[in-house]
Amino acid sequence: MKDANEVVEKARSYYDSSDADEFYFNFWGGEDIHIGIYDPPGIPVKQASLNTVRKIASHVEDALKSNAKVLDLGAGYGGAARYLAKTYGCHVTCLNLSSVENDRNRQLSEEQGLSHLIDVVDGNFEELPFDRESFDLIWSEDAILHSGNKTKVFEEIYRVLNPKGNLIFTDPMQADNVKPGVLQPILERIHLESMGSVSLYKNLCDKLGFEFIQFEDFTNHLPIHYGTIRKIIQDRRFEIEGKISNEFLDRMSIGLGHWVDGGLSGYLRWGILHFRKN
Repeated sequence: MKDANEVVEKARSYYDSSDADEFYFNFWGGEDIHIGIYDPPGIPVKQASLNTVRKIASHVEDALKSNAKVLDLGAGYGGAARYLAKTYGCHVTCLNLSSVENDRNRQLSEEQGLSHLIDVVDGNFEELPFDRESFDLIWSEDAILHSGNKTKVFEEIYRVLNPKGNLIFTDPMQADNVKPGVLQPILERIHLESMGSVSLYKNLCDKLGFEFIQFEDFTNHLPIHYGTIRKIIQDRRFEIEGKISNEFLDRMSIGLGHWVDGGLSGYLRWGILHFRKN
């Protein structure tokens, strides 16, 4: 079994690299680096990513009042945090393990006049540096999969969430009862031995005392998203070369292909999971 701290450090080192920063910020989607909802079909990655943020927020609008305290786990460049702060006036704390992404987050929040509503904290979600019952809403997009100790993540979430607070997140997951071995190329890419699943997250949350609200399935958008990013690499390779190493681009293209294949084969799931703390 892989050491959880080793998994965290590998993820931190990857996202702090100049190749990753250049690629995710300038070619993946800019402020939002999660899976997009491609409605209508064919829209740009940035618009699809914003669709995801808006769709998640629509589930918890009642909790996003102006004095709400929100924690965004694995916040990346902070696009969701700025959307929530700008749209609802709530205060958002961004927790993220990449100092490079965090620096960009702080800069963008300052430039957009939102730094008074957004705090950016360096850290990982297996050891949340916050007091018990500090937040009204915990939000995360496609980040929890990177944890090697998901039980600990949800224990920490439960600890820092207020009673009756909402937990809402997306995550690329394996389908329930997926055949052993078929996800190995993806697992090797993210340095894990297994992925989360809808049933795993429901069971973890149930044991802690969360109420399951719903799972809104958007799995069909997962292969569309990764295929779109892969096509960007292919179509803009000449532009990208020189800014990002060929080794990184080759590995990324191969890895994206595995995600596309997994999604089209029915081995993966993706969507919005919503829980409430009892």
